[in-house]
Amino acid sequence: MQELNKLQEAAAAALKWAQSQDGVREAEAFVAANDNLLTRLDYTSHIPCEGVLEPKSCESFGIGLRVVFEDGDQALLGFGQETGDVGEAAVRSAFAKAKDGAVADPTFECLPKPTGEEPILSAYHDPALMDLPDEGLVALGWEAMQGAMEEFEKGAEKLGEDPKALGFLLGGDVTVLQERMAIASTHMPDVQTDETTLIMASFTAMVEARHAKGTGWLTGAKRPDFTKDVGAEAARNAIASVDGRRVKSGKYKVVFGPQAVTDLLTHIILPSLKLGNLYASSSYFLGKLMTQVADAQISLYDDGALPGHMGSKRITCEGLPTGRTDLIKDGVVIGTLANDYESRRIMADPQAKEKLGVDPKAHAAAFVPRNGFRFQSGGGRGFAMPPGTACTNVFFESNRPRPREDLLREVGDGIYVGRIWYTYPVNGLTAGDFTTTCIADSYLIEGGQLGAPLQPNVIRINDNISKVLNHIIGVGDAPRGVIVWAADEVVHAPDLAVVDVNVTAIADFLTTSS
Repeated sequence: MQELNKLQEAAAAALKWAQSQDGVREAEAFVAANDNLLTRLDYTSHIPCEGVLEPKSCESFGIGLRVVFEDGDQALLGFGQETGDVGEAAVRSAFAKAKDGAVADPTFECLPKPTGEEPILSAYHDPALMDLPDEGLVALGWEAMQGAMEEFEKGAEKLGEDPKALGFLLGGDVTVLQERMAIASTHMPDVQTDETTLIMASFTAMVEARHAKGTGWLTGAKRPDFTKDVGAEAARNAIASVDGRRVKSGKYKVVFGPQAVTDLLTHIILPSLKLGNLYASSSYFLGKLMTQVADAQISLYDDGALPGHMGSKRITCEGLPTGRTDLIKDGVVIGTLANDYESRRIMADPQAKEKLGVDPKAHAAAFVPRNGFRFQSGGGRGFAMPPGTACTNVFFESNRPRPREDLLREVGDGIYVGRIWYTYPVNGLTAGDFTTTCIADSYLIEGGQLGAPLQPNVIRINDNISKVLNHIIGVGDAPRGVIVWAADEVVHAPDLAVVDVNVTAIADFLTTSS
């Protein structure tokens, strides 16, 4: 892992050199190093296997330059990067790429300037994770495996069968991400730095002979956050789903579990709250700022400055402080996810009021740029790209939270949807239509209690996010941190009970004759 002081020195030198070149109006130097450590599990009870595979790692290290060039009366904005080096040769190469690719952007105002807010976090990373040796990484894998094996043994005893005959499977990985970055720019010349650690795990367990599947996951910021129960959870859920049933197509009362709520937020709701999508008129919330869009008990916010949370950062990848951004309050959209470029662009857009539903100058607090990041699809801070917009720690809450038992009693008869997959918008984000497949950890709700398990991959949900947000009958009181595939943010999601959800039995399509 590259030392932080090396990145700091490189950023200062790169900015100084870039600003000294002819024709340069503004410049920004971003230097980053990321180590992604992974140990994969691949256990099969009936086929010889290693169980915990060898550790793997992926390192990214380099520099990215954003440069504003003078070109007569207009400015040209360019970006260039160099991988594996941050010395003068790398800076010259990145600068040349930025100059060659520079283009005029009539909506560009300037590179980021201070917002008046101050960073909250300091020294918040876990040194034990930052310096984790290979042996420690492998130990995490065996810890999860031990938890799964204990549950598999209990499950085999409960089912009265030989584990080898049942075909217990466990797959997944433990990932540790180490991040260090430094940034300096014309408007913020003092080099700012940040270093972050996080740990996450995701496992899928199967009882192959009984067509059963279960999952388990963990999100954390420190080594003590990890426990063997993440593997045990996957095994328990797989055993609990043995002899699953099917259901017919129709409208159901549904309790979405934390992972399912997260998937809907990550793929349908949060993208529509990104200011860039509102600017492009590609958002379900188009024209709805300061408008009621959900049940009045619902609130949604992002906070990147919470100590001890996996998604927290001291500063953004634009060098600006992180903090709390309220997105939906009591069912009303009151904020957006913004970086500096989008925040400035919307203020100058003559069509902004039409796109937002309000005059942005009268609601400037809704566009504070706390979410300008260069995330690499869950793999660290990328120096090889300009800043985009991403969440950090997302919280979905109710002002009237209730225990899961209350939600189940309220539903009476319906479906508990524990895990969904392939969630994506239909007809674009603006329409709010979505589709998703229920793949695991799901049950029938019978007489107000969890009943028989639901077979994996036998139903799809095809509905509209407006209907979901406005047909809520209850929200759970036990949120859980979830990160879905390739997502950048951690969502702290509770159970969510909704009425009249459109459920389609996949078997209906498989058996229909032409």
